[in-house]
Amino acid sequence: MKPKAIVLAFTSSSYILGADEDEKLKSRLEKRTKNIPVIIQSSALVIALKILHAERIALIHPPWYSDDLDALGAAYFQNQGIDVLSHGQAKLRDDYGDMTPDQIFDWVTTHTPDNADAAVIGGSGFRATGAIAAIEATLGRPVLSANQAAFWLALRLSGIADALNGYGQIFKKQLDDQ
Repeated sequence: MKPKAIVLAFTSSSYILGADEDEKLKSRLEKRTKNIPVIIQSSALVIALKILHAERIALIHPPWYSDDLDALGAAYFQNQGIDVLSHGQAKLRDDYGDMTPDQIFDWVTTHTPDNADAAVIGGSGFRATGAIAAIEATLGRPVLSANQAAFWLALRLSGIADALNGYGQIFKKQLDDQ
């Protein structure tokens, strides 16, 4: 197997360790992979937010995140120059079970402030991709999830520039769209 990119899908580690440690980890891993790009989910979210010119966000976490982890997530983005207007866990259920796209749609659309440039759904275990297009259509703004941003960045770093429909506005963007 010769991958063109590798994704580390563990958002909470970034929240706990911080962006500087993310960069150190990325560097160490890329040395071991002989320079195959390594995508860290939280870093991918920051890159996507910058490409989308989103400076103010609503940050929504899975229900199983603790208050402390949620606060660390808000601090992670604030330390990257992003204004976190609101943050918290989506109070949908208290286990790792699946939530339906309708439940995620309802939560995000009712918990995203009108002045947010984007909604960000953190946590790789929070499968929100199926709700992104409907949320964007309703809010009229970009919506990013940890998994979606990492996948978008992995494709772009692999040289795949396709604009995928139904997976969010970010898939219409390239890395040089700044």
